[in-house]
Amino acid sequence: MTLITRDDLIQSIQDSLQYISYYHPPDFISAVSEAYEKEESPAARDAMAQILINSRMCAEGHRPICQDTGIVNVFLSVGMQVRFEFDEALDDVINEGVRRAYNLPDNVLRASVLADPAGKRTNTRDNTPAVIHTQIVPGDKLEVHVAAKGGGSEAKSKFVMLNPADSIVDWVIKTVPTMGAGWCPPGMLGLGIGGTAEKAMLMAKRSLMDPIDIHELQARGPSSRIEELRLEIFDKVNALGIGAQGLGGLTTVLDVKIMDYPTHAANLPVAMIPNCAATRHAHFVLDGSGAAELPVPRLEDWPSITWEAGPNSRRVNLDTVTAEEVKSWKPGETILLSGKMLTGRDAAHKRIRDLFEAGETLPEGVDLSGRFIYYVGPVDPVREEVVGPAGPTTATRMDGFTAMMLEKTGLLGMIGKAERGPVAIDAIRAHEAVYLMAVGGAAFLVSKAIRSARVVAFEDLGMEAIHEFEVEDMPVTVAVDSRGESVHQSGPRIWQEKIGRIPLTEA
Repeated sequence: MTLITRDDLIQSIQDSLQYISYYHPPDFISAVSEAYEKEESPAARDAMAQILINSRMCAEGHRPICQDTGIVNVFLSVGMQVRFEFDEALDDVINEGVRRAYNLPDNVLRASVLADPAGKRTNTRDNTPAVIHTQIVPGDKLEVHVAAKGGGSEAKSKFVMLNPADSIVDWVIKTVPTMGAGWCPPGMLGLGIGGTAEKAMLMAKRSLMDPIDIHELQARGPSSRIEELRLEIFDKVNALGIGAQGLGGLTTVLDVKIMDYPTHAANLPVAMIPNCAATRHAHFVLDGSGAAELPVPRLEDWPSITWEAGPNSRRVNLDTVTAEEVKSWKPGETILLSGKMLTGRDAAHKRIRDLFEAGETLPEGVDLSGRFIYYVGPVDPVREEVVGPAGPTTATRMDGFTAMMLEKTGLLGMIGKAERGPVAIDAIRAHEAVYLMAVGGAAFLVSKAIRSARVVAFEDLGMEAIHEFEVEDMPVTVAVDSRGESVHQSGPRIWQEKIGRIPLTEA
């Protein structure tokens, strides 16, 4: 009989969530490094360089890889010979570990979980509750898999109930391009096949916690139908040319994971969930001897990469930039931003819309005329920081607000991650505005360009409040220019054509 104490379990959950906030798994670093070395697309290679540099900075500084520090997922395998020394519900003890992890003063993590999701959507302030799955198994140990799942990649989760004769591969290859780049590739795809609808989704999520090993599988060859599917999907998804951050390139996925389960003869349920470039998961086992000890990665595991803006990069002063100047920017061009910008995410945009609909004006201090807005919800600062990790959020969620913002505020441009949809692109073209893309998964690196930060409106929204940032040489890419040309449309198209002329085993 193994006795697991309350303190050991809480400490292990707390430590694991802190650990994964700033340490990428070594297999992920190795896979991105390999993809970076072979990448031929300059834009994708640049994005992966920023991801790798950010990752090392976070490992050294113990600060979050991404400003979206995720919603916590916990998979528990409880041995039948395990006994807990506490009377509380197991979920309550897990959530106490989450609460402590997210409020740890030395590395405060962003609270992103909202209660009453169909109503007031009130922030719980400590990222509880976690999503917990528990199974009872033979043995005398408690096995725990912990993950922090970002909202951008979770939003791209897909499920379908295929007919038994339908092709799973065809569905995946048709579906991945519809996911856009909001899941921050390169990452992994997790698939769950079989069972029932909810079982398939659960397997897809759980599969993402296994290490990247596709190259080992390629070397030894498949020994089952599932392994054949992994290899086929891996090759064909990368042949789509979507590339890092959706900019077009050779590597879109680093691995494809699949779990399956027996299903009804009339059904073929298939779930697909991507993991982003801020993949965060840890595995530990408690055997009654104390809290989990997690291995500290070696800095030698990270490649030595430096990032510099190219010689043709354009420096822009946000305090003096004009509409005429913006019209000269070209798709794919690197811009280094300096000066002041405002921030705003979903909740702030909704509140601005409500103010306009009520015939009211913007709050004092929120003047967007001729300015740029950055779609970000930063992590709180610690120690000497002016702001915590502050990478971009998925811009498509603001598409429905774009025409209103450009028409009613005089906004000149927007900064976010991933592509813009047709509605937003039409509005950008009509108002001759611009959309700039920062790299998702490089939040700590981005924050180093922010020289000052202050809340100017909607403070009650927490991380979704409107801030004013002053930045210096913040690197971005022109993703949609004033004529409505999008690199997220042209880049993958160009690289899909190029890859089509390369054997799949080399792509």
